[in-house]
Amino acid sequence: MEKLTDKFIWKSLKEGDLKAFSVLFESYYPQLHDYGLKISKNEALTEDTLQDFFLYIYDHRENLSDLETIAPYLFTSYKRFLLKVMKKNAKLKHTDFSDEVLIDLKFTPEELLTNQETESFKNKNLANLLNKLPKRQKEAVYLKYYSGLKAKEISEVMGINYQSVVNTLHKAINSLKEEISIIKLFKL
Repeated sequence: MEKLTDKFIWKSLKEGDLKAFSVLFESYYPQLHDYGLKISKNEALTEDTLQDFFLYIYDHRENLSDLETIAPYLFTSYKRFLLKVMKKNAKLKHTDFSDEVLIDLKFTPEELLTNQETESFKNKNLANLLNKLPKRQKEAVYLKYYSGLKAKEISEVMGINYQSVVNTLHKAINSLKEEISIIKLFKL
């Protein structure tokens, strides 16, 4: 049996294979849902737009470009789709919807939750530190560490070049390290 690669799944989807669509939906719905919820902060809107987005993909499958990797395309397209709906609903305060829309993601302690209470305490502090990062850094960190995307894929999703992603992640990690060092210094 052929291993289900992104290229194979996408090709099968474009040919109308419902099993490929099902695999795509089941594989990416949870990640896209979490990402959409970070953007919209509205559960119902996120679910509705995500279902509409997947239906749009299936309905327009014959016009889709060939892909080697699916994740960057889905994250980028869904982000645009969601922002378009939010703009239409006039629920987004920003009126500038240029290509560079910075998403202000918020990390929750639950996303960082582990089984131990000490870890929970650390996670709350980490969530606070992550939320202090600039918007672009937060989005890059979220896509890298919580959605599992590679730097090349993040560059596609965020619409910035590969080196900018690497630099952004590096700055975010350095900022977090610096904040943690300051906290440790004052707790001594």
